[in-house]
Amino acid sequence: MFNYSNEDQQQVSANPSQQEPAASKILLLGYGNLDRQDDGIAWHILRKVAENRGVQLPEVPDQFLYEVSSSLTIGFALHLIPEHAEWLSRVERVLFIDAHTGSIPQEISFTILSPQFEPSPFTHHLTPSTCLALCSALYHTVPQAALLSVRGYDFNFSQSLSPFASQLLDPAVERVMEWFG
Repeated sequence: MFNYSNEDQQQVSANPSQQEPAASKILLLGYGNLDRQDDGIAWHILRKVAENRGVQLPEVPDQFLYEVSSSLTIGFALHLIPEHAEWLSRVERVLFIDAHTGSIPQEISFTILSPQFEPSPFTHHLTPSTCLALCSALYHTVPQAALLSVRGYDFNFSQSLSPFASQLLDPAVERVMEWFG
């Protein structure tokens, strides 16, 4: 279902027996910086979700999208960009996964999203709601969407999670699995 230009040739199936990408209905889209400790928690969550589905993902992502099954695609990026609107246009449901710095009172926060332009103080940063708004404007469709935000405690230069964030990993994965229904 995901068709890309030659620039996007990094997309390779996590299941080598698949010849073309699956007709995905669900996208788990994590984002963050793996080299900034807890900021990369989304990738750790995505790896555990894939493992629960019988698929091993690499320790460090080597592509943007992984087809875990015919109904599930996992994506990971440093941050959200306008091009992700196309990914969103091709699925029925999307769960964004990111770290937060404590500005949200809950350690694990789950929020239903709607398309809405939200300005950002960073020129290279889109919010999930803004990404949904782009999807709506460009493709005239919007998937059901939610954001799972997990508290990060340390954002130093390391690919290892802090002890506090590590304790949130399993509960966050459980919340993702509940979202599947």
